[in-house]
Amino acid sequence: MHFLFDSVDHKNILFDELSTGGMVQANQHLIVSDGEMMVLDPGGHKVHTKLFAQMASVAPINQLRHIFFSHQDPDIVAATNAWLMMTDANAYISRLWTRFVMHFGIDDLVTERIHPIPDGGMKIVVGATEMMILPAHFLHSPGNFHVYDPRSKILYSGDLGASLDSGYRTVTDFAAHVPLMEGFHRRYMPDNKATKLWAAMVRDLDIEIIAPQHGAMLEGKEMVNQFLDWVVDVPCGIDLMSDVYRLPS
Repeated sequence: MHFLFDSVDHKNILFDELSTGGMVQANQHLIVSDGEMMVLDPGGHKVHTKLFAQMASVAPINQLRHIFFSHQDPDIVAATNAWLMMTDANAYISRLWTRFVMHFGIDDLVTERIHPIPDGGMKIVVGATEMMILPAHFLHSPGNFHVYDPRSKILYSGDLGASLDSGYRTVTDFAAHVPLMEGFHRRYMPDNKATKLWAAMVRDLDIEIIAPQHGAMLEGKEMVNQFLDWVVDVPCGIDLMSDVYRLPS
């Protein structure tokens, strides 16, 4: 458990060591604001048990009001039923995935607490803070969202900005960090059009930290700007794989 932002009435907490075995490393994030909690991309069943216990050490679990799912991957939504059955929180996911997430064994008793996010995004009030739910479609899911917290100035960027096997929590040398992001972005992001649209949107925000769902945080305005400049030009997805579309020999 690590604090990305810590004030008397507002805290942003990172949990980055809960994945085990063959799981891809994943970050879970918690926002605590004025007596309410919002958990972001809480993960699968093995992560759920540990995350639930650690959250309870931060604040009473009945303060959990909101569960945010950036998209539909199992490292994000697999334990949805457990979270909804064990709390009174409301869950939010793209309108594209509300019926698909039911395949993870969602009990009929809690389905009404799974709310669709419209394509244009929305705002969710946590305590006294309006969180901005930002469109990030096709990065990498067709129904994908990010969260911007204006109090801490943290942008939770889901799989965008993800890195693998960094061994550190915060990036200090962007050029040295690029190879750890590059392979993931080249294969999981669709094309440069989506990254350019996203970067143009978020440049209007006051961002101190970009916090992805996998790997190290990008902290400080200089690092944030370096990432935005990089991500608009990184070759990715169909830009690289057009020659794959042929019958196998």
